[in-house]
Amino acid sequence: MSQMNRIPESLKNQSRNDIPRELAELGQLIVTLPNAQKHELEVAFQRAVDSAHRRRRTLEVVQDALSQLRLDIKYLMFDLDATRRERDQLRQKMEE
Repeated sequence: MSQMNRIPESLKNQSRNDIPRELAELGQLIVTLPNAQKHELEVAFQRAVDSAHRRRRTLEVVQDALSQLRLDIKYLMFDLDATRRERDQLRQKMEE
């Protein structure tokens, strides 16, 4: 019974849950089925929704890691440039 109630609720909160449009359409079709068929499909539907949420969370983690890596590279490039400038200044002072 509780799984039957989850499908309409997840469809109501579609924008909050960010489920793909195709899954939302499938959920709407499942809701219209007779009870005998609905239960089996609701279980599979919920697994598909959970899987979509896991993939989205994984993608967000990867995107965050890439953003952090880009920032770290910028800092490293800044440090490298500063180190090269300091080296060049020291070489110039030593030659004078």
